Amino acid sequence: MDAAIAAPFQLRPAATTDIDAIVDVWFTGWREAHLGHVPDALLVHRSVETFRHRIPEILGATTVAIVDHQVIGLVVTADDEIEQLYVAPDHRSTGIATALLHHGETEIANEHRRAFLAVVDGNTRARRFYERQGWHDVGTFDYYAWTSTAEQVTVPCRRYEKVLG
Repeated sequence: MDAAIAAPFQLRPAATTDIDAIVDVWFTGWREAHLGHVPDALLVHRSVETFRHRIPEILGATTVAIVDHQVIGLVVTADDEIEQLYVAPDHRSTGIATALLHHGETEIANEHRRAFLAVVDGNTRARRFYERQGWHDVGTFDYYAWTSTAEQVTVPCRRYEKVLG
């Protein structure tokens, strides 16, 4: 697939006015990357409304990519983890994901020497991307996915790590 031409973009902290756009990008990307690769028990916790409910609690840790005043990507960091990274389909292969990832790495490097992220085994597109960016697959582990209730859903994942700085 040929790389798309990147439109001029900027990264900035997410704002409450971005919530609907973040929901659109995140929900679409999550479904593409995870359906068929995660336990069915997790699916009831991944509706548009559960994403909308979760965003206010992570908004302060979210950076968005903007093209023509529209949110087209996001990265969320949590401690030493790149917790979420998504780019709208029309803006993939443009360098925006790389910019978001590097931004997240820089945020984490302020307090940690090493970062990690989780990728479901079947998400080969993401796995190839992270490997091209210098991340290393260090093996399988059980990731405890957030839910809309107190229920805990375990998702088998690959753990990727990168030494920062």
